[in-house]
Amino acid sequence: MDFLTTQEIATKWNITSRRVSKLCKEGRIIGAELKGNTWLIPITAEKPTELKRGPKKIVK
Repeated sequence: MDFLTTQEIATKWNITSRRVSKLCKEGRIIGAELKGNTWLIPITAEKPTELKRGPKKIVK
């Protein structure tokens, strides 16, 4: 299986490498492995859908 780094995936998905690292840490990228301090992500991994936060509720 071939792997890409967070920087390579960030370029592919058009997001920051920091965001990719956070998604890996949260377990939202299937197959991602931490080797030392580098995340290795399978080439076949798909970008997870973003969890949208709803509108802010005003507390009175």
